[in-house]
Amino acid sequence: MNSPQHILEHVFGYTHFRDPQEAVINTLMASDDALVLMPTGGGKSLCYQIPALARPGCGVVISPLIALMQDQVEALQEAGIRAAYLNSSISYDEAQAIENQLLYGELDLLYLAPERLLQPRTLALLQRVELSLFAIDEAHCVSQWGHDFRADYLQLSCLHEQFPRVPRIALTATADKRTRAEIALRLDLESARHFVSSFDRPNIQYRIEPKDNQRRQLLQFLKNGQEGQAGVVYCLSRAKVESTAEWLSQQGYTALPYHAGLPAETRAEHQRRFLREEGVIVVATIAFGMGIDKPDVRFVVHLDLPKSVEAYYQETGRAGRDGETSIALLLYGLEDVVKLGQMVESSEGSEEHKRHERTRLNAMLGLCEMTSCRRQALLHYFAETLEQPCGNCDICLEPPATWDGSEAAIKLISCVYRTGQRFGASHVIDVLRGSDNEKVRKFNHDKLTTHGIGKDFSGSEWKAVVRQLIVRGYLEVEGEFQGLKLTENCRPLLRGEEKLQLRKLPKKAPRAQTRNTAVLEDLEPGEEPLWLALRSCRKQLAEERGVPPYVVFHDATLRGMVKAHPQTHSELLAVSGVGDSKLERFGDAFLAVLRGFPKHD
Repeated sequence: MNSPQHILEHVFGYTHFRDPQEAVINTLMASDDALVLMPTGGGKSLCYQIPALARPGCGVVISPLIALMQDQVEALQEAGIRAAYLNSSISYDEAQAIENQLLYGELDLLYLAPERLLQPRTLALLQRVELSLFAIDEAHCVSQWGHDFRADYLQLSCLHEQFPRVPRIALTATADKRTRAEIALRLDLESARHFVSSFDRPNIQYRIEPKDNQRRQLLQFLKNGQEGQAGVVYCLSRAKVESTAEWLSQQGYTALPYHAGLPAETRAEHQRRFLREEGVIVVATIAFGMGIDKPDVRFVVHLDLPKSVEAYYQETGRAGRDGETSIALLLYGLEDVVKLGQMVESSEGSEEHKRHERTRLNAMLGLCEMTSCRRQALLHYFAETLEQPCGNCDICLEPPATWDGSEAAIKLISCVYRTGQRFGASHVIDVLRGSDNEKVRKFNHDKLTTHGIGKDFSGSEWKAVVRQLIVRGYLEVEGEFQGLKLTENCRPLLRGEEKLQLRKLPKKAPRAQTRNTAVLEDLEPGEEPLWLALRSCRKQLAEERGVPPYVVFHDATLRGMVKAHPQTHSELLAVSGVGDSKLERFGDAFLAVLRGFPKHD
């Protein structure tokens, strides 16, 4: 009765494993170690939760954030699993009670932060009990190159030394080849079996646009398909987070700020509301995200350029964990490149680290400025090949127009050269467009032959040319003031030996894709009343228990109820996502709703 297949069906309510869940679980069942890379929403948690239930003893899960472990334990308890966590949010007496449960074999899963696990007292406690496995979640935190580095993760190799017979599994959704190797090395998992799933998230539509009044762009995006949906808006600075949240609130949205500078109780309250209320938008720095296990986030918007493709992929991965259609929108500008470049140059890292960060930033900018399928490029970054264009990114849906930008590029390169290869893009563009401002006059740049030769282009159009020349390696951005500098690649272009096709700026904002206006896309109009009634029932049950609605049932499970229209307990149990425990607690309430609606033909 404790087979993985039985647990999958009767505890979690699913009939089939996703690839490679079963192979990972069998590895742990055989007491072997595993390193798992699986995209957000791919079902990583089941890879350790099921073997922890199937093997004798308690499974220990190392998780980096309090909010993340609380969220997961809450969901497990609702599924009838004996789960608990030990962290700084609970009292001494509560901790003692949980430790006693562990000692008496009354826990299936125990969640710990790495700093708690590494305390000698905790390690001594674990030595006294039977353990089924160790699961190291968010394993990329061990990488010193990553954006989520946690020093405590570096010491987790001690698990292999102190508990050599307990299998270990390390899991992450984001790791390029270099980071994967570092995880294996630092966690002593080089002999572990590695499972690398596809990084593709086909349900996420990637859209990237140049900034052109970003508040207007954001508002248009929200009004065209995102009304009433939960989403995350990322900003680079705390000040921008707060001003954007305030502005969105003025526009009638429930928008809450989240950044590390806010009081801990405010952050916790905003995160609680995001998880439990519907249609909440969180405006945040990257301090928000890793602790979020909310499946029905329908959109992620970046109002500033992320620092790397890894960061972008991980942050967009907050959307659509339930597999439903979601959108990732990024608005970027040349000022982002300048700002991030300055942050790299002023950091205290070594020259090697700065060089690595510049390379990552250039790869991110390259993703923005490309004219071919974005998903193919994104997957290529993670050493994965997508044979055909995806058909679900902005470039596939609305291919950008291109133009022969050779002459414009030569004008720009000439102006960069004549102004001394030390000024930023804004000043060079001012010279090109014939500006008569104080800075241009101060350096006598109004006397240059390139002064005014670019009057026929707007400032935005010249910025687009600059960005694309940086991406293609004709220009570099260097120094404290982020001055433009020519590279050797300019020579063939200046000699007329090559032509340069550049991407045109869209004349107006791209037509919004409304494919994800709601999770109603595959429901018939006559089925909507039942759908809304089931959601209302779910909300009431969630509020009674003080948990987020998705902890009761995911949207996909409610939609399965609408389609199957079960009338008995056994029919309801056949709906994907309904397990024995949830059937016992929630079955009668949902069946009462279902029986009140005629089956829609």
